[in-house]
Amino acid sequence: MRSILVVDDEDFFRNRVVKALQMRKFTVYGAANYEEGLAVLEKENPDLAVIDLKMPGKSGLELIKTVKEMNLPVKIIVLTGYGSIATAIEAVKSGAFGYMSKPADVDEILAAFDKEEINDNSLPEESTDLAAPSLARAEWEHINRVLADCSGNITKAAKKLGLHRRSLQRKLLKYPPKF
Repeated sequence: MRSILVVDDEDFFRNRVVKALQMRKFTVYGAANYEEGLAVLEKENPDLAVIDLKMPGKSGLELIKTVKEMNLPVKIIVLTGYGSIATAIEAVKSGAFGYMSKPADVDEILAAFDKEEINDNSLPEESTDLAAPSLARAEWEHINRVLADCSGNITKAAKKLGLHRRSLQRKLLKYPPKF
């Protein structure tokens, strides 16, 4: 039986993914942050890991780098709501097997583990070789970065973005546009 670690600070999402993987006969471990994830990786040595990029404290990228420094044989997929081409390239260069944007269902996550491995040599030196995100996607990413920089304070983020607070709240309720 294969084992998988799910590291995500959003309790509802993490618990939903854990239950769905358990229904598919995986041995599943859940962790809410860098420290918990690292403890599970060292103790249980899972085959696979799904790691959220943005978490309070140390990020998912830092966890990936730590795992690679320790030479743990785990295949990692980065899953995040703050996706961009730059973070995808950084995650893969840090040692992640793949990269996905939220929302993603468990079947998509498992399919990502089955794809052929991406290595550093297959990544372009500059992101200009990759398709640019749509204007709507770029706006959504920028809004979420500013909101993260403001520690989730919508009023402060709205001021920085030059938007009314309610307008920002409406934009945040929408799902992220596809690339």
